[in-house]
Amino acid sequence: MDKYAELQIRVNLLEYHQRLLLKMLSAPNLEFYRLVIENGISEQEVQAFNKLCEEMNKKMEEQKAEGFINFHPLFNEFLYSLPAKFDVKEVIQTCLNQRLYEPLFREFHKCL
Repeated sequence: MDKYAELQIRVNLLEYHQRLLLKMLSAPNLEFYRLVIENGISEQEVQAFNKLCEEMNKKMEEQKAEGFINFHPLFNEFLYSLPAKFDVKEVIQTCLNQRLYEPLFREFHKCL
């Protein structure tokens, strides 16, 4: 990768983090955004995380409809799919605090 492309990636990351910081000014309880910034997570990685959460949420709803009450297999699938930059305990807690995918992360919190 040439220096220009590397710089462009870094500028894009900084711009993304700046947008998150601006959101945090009006609502300081956006702890997931803080986690994203602290760990240098890109917008694409957050989009992939959101997609993963949407898929897990849908699977959980399907499993609940089928009568499941144990979501450890789903939690394990989530762990396997979670990007390495994320700490699962921190992700679950910050998402709960920010009220992101609340039903999903309430169930996953029980699996910790």
